[in-house]
Amino acid sequence: MNPPLEGVRVVDFGQFIAAPAATQILVDLGADVIKVEPVHGESARLIGLYGEAILRTYNRDKRCIALDLKNPHGQKIAHQLIDSADIVVQNLRPGVMESFGLGAAAVRAAHPRLVYATVSGFGLHGPSKGRPGLDIAAQAESGIMWVTGEADSEPQRVGFPMVDAAAAHVLAQAILGAYVRRLRFGAGDEVEVSLLEVAIHLQGPNWGEYLLTGNPPVRSGNGQPTVAPAADIMPTRDGAIVVSAYSVPHFEKLCRLIQRPDLVLDARFESNAVRVANRAELLVELRAAFAHMSTEQAMDLLTPNGVVAGRISSYDEVRKNPDVEATGLFIDVEGPDGTQHTTLGSPWHLASVIGGDGRGAPGIGQHTAELLSELGYTGQDISTLAARSVIGLPQ
Repeated sequence: MNPPLEGVRVVDFGQFIAAPAATQILVDLGADVIKVEPVHGESARLIGLYGEAILRTYNRDKRCIALDLKNPHGQKIAHQLIDSADIVVQNLRPGVMESFGLGAAAVRAAHPRLVYATVSGFGLHGPSKGRPGLDIAAQAESGIMWVTGEADSEPQRVGFPMVDAAAAHVLAQAILGAYVRRLRFGAGDEVEVSLLEVAIHLQGPNWGEYLLTGNPPVRSGNGQPTVAPAADIMPTRDGAIVVSAYSVPHFEKLCRLIQRPDLVLDARFESNAVRVANRAELLVELRAAFAHMSTEQAMDLLTPNGVVAGRISSYDEVRKNPDVEATGLFIDVEGPDGTQHTTLGSPWHLASVIGGDGRGAPGIGQHTAELLSELGYTGQDISTLAARSVIGLPQ
């Protein structure tokens, strides 16, 4: 079967996570994604191990061309790449693409059927439109850090670049919607996604409660402020699990399973409202029941009986989880130097998508000559451009 985006060409001017992760989704759906980097490489290549992890995770199966976009010849090549493209994606600092003559207005004027997608830190229309934006700033200014952490401790960031990753999925979703519109009506579109909007939208239930009551949520550590037990930690003999059982039938079932039916009739715990008010006392009672169990015993007790619970797992344990192994999420690919390494695939499955080409992230300019040849440049042209540092070729 043909993958959904077979024959679709994407030109990706993205760096770090949000834009490259979005185009990684398009690659895995079958698109030909051309990664455009500066001749010295995108910024992620310059920050060591963390940058290498980003590159390996979000740039599989792409082709890479290295261009000096400050040079008119580099800009000409970029325009030639766009001439044959269906989608352009970028997350450079606001105004940078415009300075190259590659901003949305100019490109869409020349190519009305094109989908042009931009991801920014704070949106393109407010007073902070010119600010550089990173995941941590969005976590801070969206309220995520305000509600994360223990009640009597300082705010905490989520332990991974959650907003960047979520913005990539939102961006890909919007791009696909715009592309479907083009297929149906023949017109391109301009897509805008900001880290700030995504970060706020991720907190939908919190914002829903706030908009209903006017009461802002507060940090409460593990557990949820308005229901109990919910996302509460139960230490076991060899680890810990997290448990949610706040509805009436689930709380009653939990109490029966741990052989504490008396808790259901206890005045401190007889309704969700009083369980929330007496959460500390509730946790003392529940944790006493799990303290003598192993994690496996606790899971075997709860999950077959419909109580939501999860092992708190280290990364080593996640890799060995048979459910994770069954997904095929971890895949082996070949790097530009021919060595094999393991990385992440996409977290979805389509019958029409069997798998990628098994290529890892490309090296700087790995496909520069190949792509220029497709545009009609001769070997001598390519050598001349390389000598002038307009393009970068593999080292």
